[in-house]
Amino acid sequence: MDSPAVAEISRWQFAITAVFHISFPALTVGLALFLAVMYTVHIRTGNPLYLQIFRFWKKIFAVGFGLGVVAGTVMTFEFGLNWGRYAHAVGPILGVTIGMEVITAFFLEAGFIGIMLYGDGRVRPRTMAFANWMIAVGTLLSTTWILSANSWMQDPVGFTEVHGQFRANDWWQVLVNPAFAYRYPHMLLAVLISACWFIGGIAAWYLVKQRALPFARRTLSIALGVLAILMPVQLYVGDVTAGFMGAHQPAKLQAFEGNWETDNNGYNLLVVPDTERGRNDFQVGIPHLGAIIGKDLSGQANVPGLLETPADERPDMWPVFYGFRAMYFTALVMFGMAFAGVVLRLRGRLYTSRRFHRLMVWMAPAGVVAITGGWITAETGRQPWVVYGLIRTDDAVSHLSLGATIAGFAGLVAVYALLLGLWIRYIIRTVQAGPEHLVADVGSTVHPPEASRA
Repeated sequence: MDSPAVAEISRWQFAITAVFHISFPALTVGLALFLAVMYTVHIRTGNPLYLQIFRFWKKIFAVGFGLGVVAGTVMTFEFGLNWGRYAHAVGPILGVTIGMEVITAFFLEAGFIGIMLYGDGRVRPRTMAFANWMIAVGTLLSTTWILSANSWMQDPVGFTEVHGQFRANDWWQVLVNPAFAYRYPHMLLAVLISACWFIGGIAAWYLVKQRALPFARRTLSIALGVLAILMPVQLYVGDVTAGFMGAHQPAKLQAFEGNWETDNNGYNLLVVPDTERGRNDFQVGIPHLGAIIGKDLSGQANVPGLLETPADERPDMWPVFYGFRAMYFTALVMFGMAFAGVVLRLRGRLYTSRRFHRLMVWMAPAGVVAITGGWITAETGRQPWVVYGLIRTDDAVSHLSLGATIAGFAGLVAVYALLLGLWIRYIIRTVQAGPEHLVADVGSTVHPPEASRA
C-alpha cells in the first residue's frame, strides 16, 4: 500500500486546484450570458450605455476565462499524474465525457472568442452579437459536461465493470444520471447568481464613489433584478438537491448536520467534532429547528447521526459541516440582500441608500464563497469514495514517491498563489480605471470625459 501521506497530499493538491478553477467559471459562465444580453440590447436599442457596460465587463471576462481554461487543463493532467489508478478505472466513461466538453464547448469558445474580444468595431454588429451568444452557449455546455461527469462519480449508473475498468452500457444513464438531474440546475443557478453578485457589488462601488453613475445604476438594477428572481428559486432547488443527496449518500447528510447520535432534533450552528471518539466536544444549536427543516413541523423528529454509518465509510465531519454552512448561510444572506433590493426599488431608494451600496460591495464575492462551500460539501461528503461505492480514494492514487508529491504540491500552490494575486490585482485596477466614455458608435463620443464621473 502507498504511503497515506501521498494520498493526503494528492487530495489537498487536487482540492486547491479545483477550488482555484471553480472560482473562474463561477463568474465567467454568468458573465458570458450577461455580455451576450448587453450587446444584443445595445444593437436592438442603439443605447450606448449598454455598449459601455459590455466593453467594461468584457475585459474582466477575458482574463478570467483564460485563467479558468488553464486551471481546468491542470486538473485533467492531475487525473493522470496523481490519480492514475482512478483514471485507468473510469477512463472509458469520464474520458469520453471530458472529451465531449473539448469537442463541443472548447471548440465553440475557441472559434468565437477572438471575434468577441477584438471584433468590436471591426465586424458587423450582428456578427459580434452572434459570437457573444456562441461563447455563452459554450460556457453553458462546459458546465453541462463537467456536472454530468462529476454527478456520475456521486451516483454511478449505466456501466459494466470489465477487467477493473468501468465501461458504459447505457450512455443516456451515464450522462443524464439521477444526481445530474438535481445537481445541474443547482450549479447552473449558482454560477448565474455568483456573477450577478459580482456585477452588482462592483456597480455599488461606483455608486459609493459617485463615479460613472449611469453605468452603475443600470448595472446594479439589472443584477438585483435577476437576483430577485433567481435567489428564491435557488433556495428551493438547493433544498431538493440536499434531500436527494441525503437519500443517496446518507453519510454526507449526517456529516453536514453535525450529529453523531440520532438523538437530536435541533439544528447545529457550531460543532467541535472528536472523530476518534465519535462525539462532539462542543456544540451550539437551536432546539427543534433541525426537525422542522427536515419537514417535521412538530419539531420532534431526531436528525440522523454519523454513527449510523460504519466507521470506515464516514466522511470527515469538519469540512462537510462547515462547507455546508458556508454555502447555506451565505445563501441566506444573499436572499436577504436581494429582498432588501426589491424593497428599496419599490421605495425609490435603490440608487440613494449608501448603507445598502456599501453592503453590496462586500457581497461581491458572496457567490464564489457559496459555490466553494458547496463543492467542499459535495466532494468531502463523498469520502472515503472517489467514485461513490466503487473506488476508495486511497485506492485511486498513483504510485508516487513522497518527495515527488510534495514537490508537485509546493510548485502548484506557489504558481496558483501568484496567478490569484495577479487576477485580483487586475480586477482592482480595471475597476479603478472605470468604464470608458459613452459612445454612440465607433469613434463618436456622446458625453465628455467628466460626464462619466458626474
